[in-house]
Amino acid sequence: MRFSAALIPTLRDDPADAEVVSHKLMARAGMIRKVAAGIYTYLPVGWRVLRKVEQIVREEMERAGAQELRMPAVQPAELWRETGRWNVYGKELLRVTDRHDRQFCIGPTHEEVITDLVRGEVRSYKQLPVNLFQMQTKFRDEIRPRFGLMRGREFIMKDGYSFDADVAGAEKTYRAMADAYHRIFRRMGLTFRAVEADSGQIGGSFSHEFMVLADTGEDDVVYCEACDYAANSEKATSKVAAPERRDTPAMERRATPGVHSVADVAAFLNEKPERFIKALVFNTDPPHGTLELGRKGWPTQLVMVLIRGDREVNEVKLANHLGVAELRLAEDADIARATGGPVGFSGPVGLPEGARVVADRSVASLTDAVCGANAADTHLAHVLPGRDFGIEAVADLDTARAGDGCPRCEGGTLAIRRGIEVGHIFMLGTKYSEQMNATFLDAGGRKQPFVMGCYGIGVGRSAAAAVEQNHDARGIIWPMPIAPYHVALVAMNMKSEALAGAAETLYRQMADAGIEVLFDDRNERGGVKLTDAELLGIPLIVVLGERGLEKGICEVKERAGGDTREVPLEAVCAELKQRIRDALGG
Repeated sequence: MRFSAALIPTLRDDPADAEVVSHKLMARAGMIRKVAAGIYTYLPVGWRVLRKVEQIVREEMERAGAQELRMPAVQPAELWRETGRWNVYGKELLRVTDRHDRQFCIGPTHEEVITDLVRGEVRSYKQLPVNLFQMQTKFRDEIRPRFGLMRGREFIMKDGYSFDADVAGAEKTYRAMADAYHRIFRRMGLTFRAVEADSGQIGGSFSHEFMVLADTGEDDVVYCEACDYAANSEKATSKVAAPERRDTPAMERRATPGVHSVADVAAFLNEKPERFIKALVFNTDPPHGTLELGRKGWPTQLVMVLIRGDREVNEVKLANHLGVAELRLAEDADIARATGGPVGFSGPVGLPEGARVVADRSVASLTDAVCGANAADTHLAHVLPGRDFGIEAVADLDTARAGDGCPRCEGGTLAIRRGIEVGHIFMLGTKYSEQMNATFLDAGGRKQPFVMGCYGIGVGRSAAAAVEQNHDARGIIWPMPIAPYHVALVAMNMKSEALAGAAETLYRQMADAGIEVLFDDRNERGGVKLTDAELLGIPLIVVLGERGLEKGICEVKERAGGDTREVPLEAVCAELKQRIRDALGG
């Protein structure tokens, strides 16, 4: 491609609304343009990147036994009502009505449509397993679309769905998809980790996210420095050493005037924060609801959550444990009404009958502890769980931290890095097949629900993540497999007939050799051309100048490391092909 004939509108300055590196650089490189909030046009150079991402995904999905199809972007409400998601998905679901007053949505995902297809076409265990995928434009009406392609409203996604006859078969397919995802992101040249994850609105029994590691990532990746354990911050667990066990005398009230926080009370009582029981009261109902008192005096919507004083509650774990879609800290007045004491002095001792109390594992092992007394300026010392108060349930509700022990190996320590989610795989089980009565006949002629899996990759998000991980002050540094072009040919002075002629010859030779080359044949200064080549992130930059032409050489520069060497003109095509072949893995 000749630069002079291409639409590559590069910019010198960052767009005013761009917050992250990928948004800034992809806009400046003329790869994307904003149409509306969270909605972008992919310009030709950017589209080339996305097509390469798609092709890698397609090849590895087909290699793993999946078949490609295409489903509609517009989906009837009736299918979503079968699963109940029409009413619970939330405002991210863009609902529309056609001229006949029938309701539809613009698909954010396709579980309902694919399940409807398979229940109509697959009737026997002999037809299983079935593994289908598509490349599809999705729409999720994000309340605050931001970060360019990282969190847009309209985006391109690879979503795949598997249907098996039993759990063993579904788990085998899940492992095959996980292996395929590892190959996909390795082929893209990305540094990533597969992490245990929360299943969120998609649901299912377990899931893994594929996270590209980058300092600008929006999620925390918790991983062990000694083994392969990794999880996102919403799912991660850890080993936390319990404080030394002590004999617990009879409980005592202690005056703690004017101190509220664990740190302040610990200092006041000359005790360690790890000996404290921190009590938080959560409301499990949507905002603006009215508290309803249970028959025994405790509001039915409230739950008291206990955690060790030096730890923090993981609200996603808590919501999953309670089986609620959302929760929030209770209002001060509601806490006082329920516990009989002001905020800052809440505790589990002496609560009204019927009070819901759940505790993190760190609390169950405490002895000789301190907690709030549900009275102003008062705490309780020498508290023993089980003796002095009851607990409805004990669960892992803790937020894992750097330096905690690894839950999987002996002696391993957890670390935390920022990451960008680019893929997510789910073991759905029979969640959707049971809701939609999607069944097949087993070997005994009995109806059984399909056991399903779901597998997604953000195509544009993967490209943006590659930029977040691979850039410098001059621009993008694309990994070779997803670069828009492999080579940028820069003729420093096209006004020189000799140089222009030599550059034209070299361009034709590269094209004939099958090299993906962008030939900058513009009548621009050499510095402008080099700046654009580096901004675009093309892996190999071939510079042909008048002095080099006189010596029969050109310069070949690696965008990533900046290494530059002189290569004879007659040998440059062979060298470029070898470098590209090496970078693409053969």
